[in-house]
Amino acid sequence: MNIFSILVASIAVLVVVIVLMHFGGRPSAKQSAKNSQKNKAKLVRDAARKLKQDPHNVAALKEMSNFYYEEHNWEKAYPLYNSLLDLTEIHPELDKFLISVRQGKTALKLNKLEDSFRGLVKAYQLNPNDYDVCYNLGIACYQNNDFAKAIPCLRKALTLRPESTDAYGPIGSALYKTGKFKESIKFLRKALDEHPENKENLFNLADAMYESGYGEKAMKVFLHLRADPKFGPQSCLLAGKIHMSTKSYEKAIQDFEIGLRHQDTPEETLVNLRYMLASCYFAINAMGKGLEQLKKIQIVAPAYKDVPALIAKYSELNQNSNLQIYLSASTSDYVALCRKIVVAFYPNSFVKIADVSVTPENCEIQCSVDTSKWEDNELFRFYRTTGSTGELYVRDFHSKVKDMKVDKGICITAGHFSEEAHKYIEGRPLDLIEKDKLIKILKKVDSIA
Repeated sequence: MNIFSILVASIAVLVVVIVLMHFGGRPSAKQSAKNSQKNKAKLVRDAARKLKQDPHNVAALKEMSNFYYEEHNWEKAYPLYNSLLDLTEIHPELDKFLISVRQGKTALKLNKLEDSFRGLVKAYQLNPNDYDVCYNLGIACYQNNDFAKAIPCLRKALTLRPESTDAYGPIGSALYKTGKFKESIKFLRKALDEHPENKENLFNLADAMYESGYGEKAMKVFLHLRADPKFGPQSCLLAGKIHMSTKSYEKAIQDFEIGLRHQDTPEETLVNLRYMLASCYFAINAMGKGLEQLKKIQIVAPAYKDVPALIAKYSELNQNSNLQIYLSASTSDYVALCRKIVVAFYPNSFVKIADVSVTPENCEIQCSVDTSKWEDNELFRFYRTTGSTGELYVRDFHSKVKDMKVDKGICITAGHFSEEAHKYIEGRPLDLIEKDKLIKILKKVDSIA
C-alpha cells in the first residue's frame, strides 16, 4: 500500500470517528427532556427531604412550589405558596409579589375564593398595574358574586392587555348582572366571537338586548335557546313576554308551554311561567285553562302575587259568560251587552234606545221607557271597572243628566261605589247599580232580550 492510499484511509477513519462522536455524544430532544425531568424529580425529592427535616426551609419551599406550579399541579402548589406567603414577612429576600400572585392564583384554581383574596389583594397593593393580578382579582370578585368590584379590575386588565380575550366574558356578565345592560352587550358579543358555544354568555346577551329595548334581536336568541336544558325555561319565559307585548297570545302560549315541559326548572321560574300562561289564556277568554294554571300555582305558592284574587275573579267569570263580555270583550260586544242590560232593566215595558255614546272611560245609553203606569226618559252610564267608583264620577254623571234634561240617571259598575258616592245621590234622581245587582241582571239578559 503506498503512502497516498494510507493517507486517504486514515482521513476516512477520522471522519467516521468525528461523525460518531458528534451524533453519539449529543442526546436526542426526547432524551434531553427525559434527563431534565429526572433532574427536576431529583431536586423535588431533595427538597421534600429537606422539608421533612425543616418545614420552613425557604429554598426547598421555593424549589417544590415552582415545580408544581409549572406542572399546573395546583393542589400541591397551593399549600406551599401559602407557607411561603407567611414567610415573606420574616424573609425579605423572598419575591413577595410573585409569591402573592401565585398563592392567589392557585387558591382560585381550587375554588378557595376567600383565601385567593389573601394573596391577590397583597399583590395588587404591591403592583396594581400587573395584568395577571388585575385579571385574577377580577375573576375572584366575579366568582364571589361581587360584580361591582370585579368590573374595575377586569377593565384595568383589558387596558393593560387589550388583546386579552379571556376578560370579555367575565366583564360582560358582571356588567349584565349589575344592570348595565347596554354596556355589557359589546363585551358579551366579543366573548361569543371567541367562544360561540358558551350558552351563559349567549343568554346574558339576549337578556341584555331585551332590557335595552332590542326585543326583536333578543327574540331570535331566546327562540334558539328554548330547548336548552339550563337556559331554556328562562328563555321561554322572556320570549313569551315579548310575544305578549305585541298581543301575539298564541305564540306566547307556545313559549310558556315549552318552558313548562323542561325538567328540573327552578320553582320561581316554573311559577312565573304558569302565571304568564294563565294571563294569556285569560286574554283569549280561555278562562278554564287559565284557572287550571292559577290553581297549580296556589298549591306551591299560595300567596304569589294576586293569584287568590284572580282565582276568585275568573272563577266567577267562568260561570257567567255575560260577565266575561262585560269585563273583557271587544268594545262592540260590550256595547251590544249594555243595550241588552238597558232593555232587561225594565221587564214588561217598552224600551226604546235613542242614543249610544262610547268613550275610553264609559258607555252611555239614552232611552225612553214606557210602562203601563209611567213614562220616562233615562240615561244609563256603564263602567267596566271592578274597583271602587268615587263621588267625582257620580257628580259628573249627575251634571250630564241635568244637561240632557232626562228624568233619571242610572250608573252601573262591575265593582262598587264609594260611601261618599252613595251619600251624594240622596235626594237626586240617580240610582247606583253595583256588582251584585249587575250579576243578577246579567243572568236574566239572554232570556229577556
